[in-house]
Amino acid sequence: MLQFFRIVALIEGVTTIALFLVAMPLKYLFDNPALVPPIGMTHGVAWLAYLVAMLVCLPGAGFRASEWFRTFVAALFPFGTFLNDGLIRRKALTLREAAASEA
Repeated sequence: MLQFFRIVALIEGVTTIALFLVAMPLKYLFDNPALVPPIGMTHGVAWLAYLVAMLVCLPGAGFRASEWFRTFVAALFPFGTFLNDGLIRRKALTLREAAASEA
């Protein structure tokens, strides 16, 4: 489940980059707002999917309250999901190792 969450987080991060580094510069520097609505909507859907994926994928994965908070806050700041990816990757590795040792 954490791999799925990482994919959703990646999509959310990429849509943030597209919005901030492509659509908004086109709007404000070149007076061409055409990409803001579709990229903005895509980013909004990706952000909501990130929140839903948090609620679905993180329970039972060994996240402390501070790590839940960090993961939520990562979605509020540009590039935060990329900075938080190391935590998610380490948690996924820990879960895989625990499952392998039980088998």
